[in-house]
Amino acid sequence: MILQKATLQNIPQLEILINSAYRGDSSKKGWTTEADLLDGIRTDVDSLKEMISRSGAIILQSFTEHNVLQGCVYLEKRKNKMYLGMLTVSPMLQAKGIGKQLLIEAEKYAQSQECSLIEMTVISVRTELIEWYKKHGYKDTGEKRPFPNDIKFGIPKQPLEFIVMQKEI
Repeated sequence: MILQKATLQNIPQLEILINSAYRGDSSKKGWTTEADLLDGIRTDVDSLKEMISRSGAIILQSFTEHNVLQGCVYLEKRKNKMYLGMLTVSPMLQAKGIGKQLLIEAEKYAQSQECSLIEMTVISVRTELIEWYKKHGYKDTGEKRPFPNDIKFGIPKQPLEFIVMQKEI
């Protein structure tokens, strides 16, 4: 696995990867799909530009040895916490340990930034994903947050909310 911090030049590839893993028919080839929960796209060029440009934030990319983008994760330092979002693996490459390795690298990065906690939000009905994070040491805090009422995050097919998960590192 080759890791690299995303730049503005990487946005077109990132947009394709992220949307293919979360929405539409291509996402149904993997187990992380949200296609049954949400219509629309997961992200767009403008959102990715804003994320990459945000102070204290990075998108960490994972490439194969043949320089093919296979995954990414968004990380943003918020005081002594690292927010983790958009952990993405190409649907064709899921269940091969790439997500686990990206999670480990995200935790290493958080430690290098002097963070003692990683926090994330997960859609509450994504039970298989919640269990996967629990298997990797993340705990449900009991806190719930509303799903954004904004089409740039997708169009819910049912009422949705987030749970907050954390891991001390």
